[in-house]
Amino acid sequence: MSFDQDVRSAADVILSSNSVTVISHIDADGISSESILSQAISRAGIPARSVYLRQLDPLTLHEIPDDESLKIFSDFGSGQQSMLQEKGLSPDDIVIIDHHVSQPADISYLEVNCLLHGYEKMSAAGVAYLVAREMDDINRDLAKLAIVGNIGDMMDRENLKLTGPAHEILADGVGYGNVEVWEHDLNIYGISTRPLPNALAYSDDIDIPGVSQVPDGARIFLEKIGIKPLSGTRWPVWETLPFEDKQAVVCAVIDQMLAFGKNLDRLFADHYLFPDENQAQATLRNASEYATLLNSCGRWKRPELGGKICRGDRVVAFREAEQMLRNHRSKIREVMEYITDTGVSELSHLLYIHVGDRFPDTIVGIGAGMSLSRLNPEKPILIMCEDSLDPTKTKISMRTRQEVVDKGVDLQKALSTACERFDGSSGGGHRIAAGAFIPHDAEREFIEEVNHILRQQYAQKSPDSC
Repeated sequence: MSFDQDVRSAADVILSSNSVTVISHIDADGISSESILSQAISRAGIPARSVYLRQLDPLTLHEIPDDESLKIFSDFGSGQQSMLQEKGLSPDDIVIIDHHVSQPADISYLEVNCLLHGYEKMSAAGVAYLVAREMDDINRDLAKLAIVGNIGDMMDRENLKLTGPAHEILADGVGYGNVEVWEHDLNIYGISTRPLPNALAYSDDIDIPGVSQVPDGARIFLEKIGIKPLSGTRWPVWETLPFEDKQAVVCAVIDQMLAFGKNLDRLFADHYLFPDENQAQATLRNASEYATLLNSCGRWKRPELGGKICRGDRVVAFREAEQMLRNHRSKIREVMEYITDTGVSELSHLLYIHVGDRFPDTIVGIGAGMSLSRLNPEKPILIMCEDSLDPTKTKISMRTRQEVVDKGVDLQKALSTACERFDGSSGGGHRIAAGAFIPHDAEREFIEEVNHILRQQYAQKSPDSC
């Protein structure tokens, strides 16, 4: 069937159900896709409940309710179909909405997976939205949440904007009126909340000599072009900066980068803003910061809090989530500092470090990704920690930069291939970020195998390879 036919089939099955359980992942994409589906199902008058799982694996299968409800697996399921079969789940009781690599079982489940149809740049929230829109056109207001999920899962990273079906969903949001696009804008994070010097200093994509990783240098840089604090030490944020000042900043950044021979390829990106969100809740004013807030809820075992925010709670849930976000950022900084202070080990094509049980296993991958700007940018980083659910296992998280992916690296394939040799299980992921779980005693051999696979991936892409 075509992708559109898969979407239509899923919508039909859901609408014909007496009750539904949405089983979803805990990250921003999982939380936003759960919210899209549960709201669309409730609007159709069908009883719905939600279950969030950190991972869909043998240790969490018991959390799937044993009842007659239709089970929708969102943001996982495609790669765990044989596991669902072993649990005895019937194809009549399952819908999978996903965007990860599919590993079908002997029986055929209804799977709506954009990746199966060649759409790589769309998350599960995007697929969930298309199903919700097919259920009823009234659900077009939920395009906004699909954008949050797409951005949270970095579907814009390669092209610095949403493309393909994800861009079509964006058009729905713009048409509805709760989404606004700032095209080809300065590629910085935190445009609604982060003081401008920090936004410039800590951009993951642009290297501004004297500014990047140097907040004091960023302040001096801005003051030289006439951009100063609004009052005392309170700096403006990019969203509220006057157009003329933005022009001055962009021109100065370009001049500084060109003077030092820096590449401008990733200087500009599209931003997605939500004009219906109040300035008092600035964290929700744009897709990237909204996604970070949802991620913080999930990573600290409160995904349902993120779900409430997606459903419109801007009082109790939002206040709790903001406190969680502050803690989230603090702990990620601790992970980054531990990595940089301790130092990483280095192989020919890989950086790696083991953090033991020092940090929650739900955040180490994020910290590793953010530490890349302080490490060798040419190599992916592999971080290991103890698995909180299974003490006999080690959790693996890998992160890299888009420039490395462009050279042929695919972290998801590297980990899934290595897992085949060591009785491990792939945690899913993408070319730029992926995870896995392996036995404790296989750590050293596993790292060497991943390094070997990365070497092969580089060689296959190299213009000198045969």
